[in-house]
Amino acid sequence: MPPVLRLGSLPIPLTCLILSSHLAGAFYLPGITPTNYQTGDLVPLTVNHLNPSQSARDTQVRSVFSFDYYHHAFHFCQPEGGAQHVSESLGSIIFGDRIQTSPFQLQMGVNVTGCRAVCDEVEFEPRDAKFVNRRIWQNYNLNWLIDGLPAAQKYLDPNTNTEFYQPGFALGKVVEEQPRLHNHYNLFVDYHEVRKDQYRVVGILVEPESLGQSKRTGEGDDFTAECGNRDAPMVLEEKTSTHVTWTYSVYWRTSTTSFATRWDKYLHVYDPKIHWFSLINSAVIFMFLIGMVSTVLIRTLRKDIKRYNRLDQLRLDDFSGDNMEDGVVEDSGWKLVHGDVFRSPKHALALSVLVGNGAQLFMMTGFTIAFAVVGFLSPSNRGSLATVMILLYTFLGSIGGYASSRVYKSFSGTKWKQLFILTPSALPALVFSVFFLLNLFIWARGSSGAVPFTTMLVILGMWFLITVPLSILGSWLGFKQSQPPPPVRTNQIPRQIPPSSGYLRLVPSMFLVGILPFGAIFVELYFIMSSLWSNRLYYMFGFLFLSYGLLIVTSAAVTILMIYFLLCAENYRWQWRAFASSGASAGYMFAYSLLYWARMLSFSSFTGGLLYLSYSLLLSFLWFVMSGTIGFFACWVFVHRIYGSLKID
Repeated sequence: MPPVLRLGSLPIPLTCLILSSHLAGAFYLPGITPTNYQTGDLVPLTVNHLNPSQSARDTQVRSVFSFDYYHHAFHFCQPEGGAQHVSESLGSIIFGDRIQTSPFQLQMGVNVTGCRAVCDEVEFEPRDAKFVNRRIWQNYNLNWLIDGLPAAQKYLDPNTNTEFYQPGFALGKVVEEQPRLHNHYNLFVDYHEVRKDQYRVVGILVEPESLGQSKRTGEGDDFTAECGNRDAPMVLEEKTSTHVTWTYSVYWRTSTTSFATRWDKYLHVYDPKIHWFSLINSAVIFMFLIGMVSTVLIRTLRKDIKRYNRLDQLRLDDFSGDNMEDGVVEDSGWKLVHGDVFRSPKHALALSVLVGNGAQLFMMTGFTIAFAVVGFLSPSNRGSLATVMILLYTFLGSIGGYASSRVYKSFSGTKWKQLFILTPSALPALVFSVFFLLNLFIWARGSSGAVPFTTMLVILGMWFLITVPLSILGSWLGFKQSQPPPPVRTNQIPRQIPPSSGYLRLVPSMFLVGILPFGAIFVELYFIMSSLWSNRLYYMFGFLFLSYGLLIVTSAAVTILMIYFLLCAENYRWQWRAFASSGASAGYMFAYSLLYWARMLSFSSFTGGLLYLSYSLLLSFLWFVMSGTIGFFACWVFVHRIYGSLKID
């Protein structure tokens, strides 16, 4: 969920908080052409997968597997001639959407007040009954679409006492420890009249019911049915066969909601005060860090540079013993390592590859959030966010190649062929391998969330035909471009590094540096994880935009401070330290995902826990690479600026 707009170069002044109210409610472009219907026109109803969710009875999500709507165990009615798949975007397929046609007959403005059968009576064998009852226990939802709008249930936010629509409706419910199947659906479809006898769908609510003893009474094309008894709910027996009749009713309601605003009731902000509190808290941290960095850069460093340059001038003007002795006493701190600070680090090739991929991820994330804020990623375009992220990463391969090449050339690297190959292949190969292995587990469970093999081939083709050539082109451009010399010469013999103590050691410094950037995004992280694992819509890209900006500035500022203290301690190995310290927020992110698991998720199978843990590790690693790159380049500029200000012969 992105060289026109670079978020890393944007200041985040306090005025952004005043303007963020407009960003937080970022408008969207509908993304689809509205469809006008006349009275009696057929309005298609398509079906999507079944997915686990939260419920009023149980706030924990108990599974990660989604199932195809026409999975044989559910025995849902199929249209005549079989269900047909509806074309979907790449991101929609990867996130598990499987949209297909349905046998439901909805005519604009024509109510179906009684019960209408979807098809003939179906029979649940005991094995299928156990499967469906388990899905009811796990709070599975059905997902329907009418005119691209999800069928929903109405909920009340207890914090703000406002009503909103939550996509999906329950497969069944548990009453007195007994699962009851919803076999009847009351559809309430809201429509808006745009001109005389021209109508548009603007809202869908579904109220499912469990009606035992329902049966079809019509024959042939007549699907009239007799509604069952509400006092005798539909219970699937797990020892004998159970006969079920699927029925529905349709009620059309006029609405003043326009087509352009029909998503507003779905896009609900959960407790907006938490967002504002988080932003204000992050802004205070940001102002504090900027104040500290300004003190270091403007006062301390300026004083140090003036003193060091004065001592160098004294050495040139006067070679008396007293002056030399004074110079030795005062010439200390970060200036002492000027002859080693631009020495190539260990494993320079690996660091360059990581930085290149981090730059690519950084640009992809920035562009994606920017597009979402201005409204190009409408929720009506299912999977558009994931599709844009994949396409941006694919076409930004030149950024990764150029960044890795420039960094590696500054390290005086010689293994250029390896750099050209590893930059576009090392990290993507790792991510794809993990994704492929986890997809096998999903496929083995019969879940519709398993990405099809053909989609895998499409992703591989995009990587091989687009990303790799662009990355090699970027690396070649970076290799051919002349590299300016470092501000100071590097000594032939490296000086010894005194042992670090306290917070300057590697692990303590990572803990200290990582917690502040994480503090800038942890509230939004909760809502993003709820969107991923609890199937909630996330659209608060205005808050996310500000959080991302605060993350960038906070990561850069706190990493610069740590590297300044490290150089003052005469430790010139800053490159890996800057990358690791800034990327340490990923450790807090993974710890937070474990906390979210403990509080909001309760998996009943080993496979579900394995998938959650593996995906959390993978996302945390990608976060480590991206945030580490932010700190590295911030310190790169910082080190070049301070040592470029010294007058050293």
